[in-house]
Amino acid sequence: MVIDLHTHSSVSDGTDTPTELITTAAESGLSVVALTDHDTTAGWAEAAAALPDGLSLVRGAELSCESPNGLGGVVTVHLLAYLFDPDAPVIVAEQSRLRAERRERLHKMAKRMAADGYPVDADDLLASLPADSPAGRPHLAMALVQAGVVESVDEAFRVFLNSRGRFMVSRRDTPVHTAIQMIADAGGVTVLAHAFARHRGPTLTADVIKELAAAGLSGLEVDHPDHTPSARAELAELAGDLRLVKTGSSDYHGTNKTIRIGQESTSPEALAELVARTSGVVPVLHGKVMSSG
Repeated sequence: MVIDLHTHSSVSDGTDTPTELITTAAESGLSVVALTDHDTTAGWAEAAAALPDGLSLVRGAELSCESPNGLGGVVTVHLLAYLFDPDAPVIVAEQSRLRAERRERLHKMAKRMAADGYPVDADDLLASLPADSPAGRPHLAMALVQAGVVESVDEAFRVFLNSRGRFMVSRRDTPVHTAIQMIADAGGVTVLAHAFARHRGPTLTADVIKELAAAGLSGLEVDHPDHTPSARAELAELAGDLRLVKTGSSDYHGTNKTIRIGQESTSPEALAELVARTSGVVPVLHGKVMSSG
């Protein structure tokens, strides 16, 4: 079985529609795929409706959070939240706030770039996105690619849009402990995404991850394209010590990245353990529901 628990559609910052993502997953031989768009569940229904025989859908989201890094600072972290009730009032309110702040942040960053002479228009960029979409830096990166400023999204982030760049605008993400509890209260589970992708910027210490495990974190994304072999080994050992579920995922974004869907995979046993800890919504199998027990 090939189980990919971290993918994005055009509802957030991928290039495939939810239907296209499901088609790609099926054609690539996946058995299970999770749709984890940033701070939104808007693609769930379309993805479920597109399921063919032989492919199961885990409904989720990638939550933008902030956390102490264990060294006296605060860093951005991402939680993969699975199988939670999307209608829980606290989740609806927080995701709405995050999407609004993402749009404001993107507008400010685009204006800064335009003021420096780069061929991007902040108003046109936002107008090109769905009204309630979780706009983000990848959309600005794609605009830079289309304008011929850079050749790829990765280059745009490396040169212009990284967290230390002059065009960066901060945002107020959900405190990570709040997010873990919010998802648990809605019947779901949380997995810390790409925790040791150190080339992206500052990361958490192992001591902070231990604190998150004590606060209710269910798993660690161990196998990820941005993790080196040594990082994977560190995380696997940490997950074993803390009895956290170990997952593997591609973080697929369509043509925005060179990563193929299913490039990293989660074991059936790990998925079963995550599902067993939930009570929010159940996985979907060929358009039918799977038992969560």
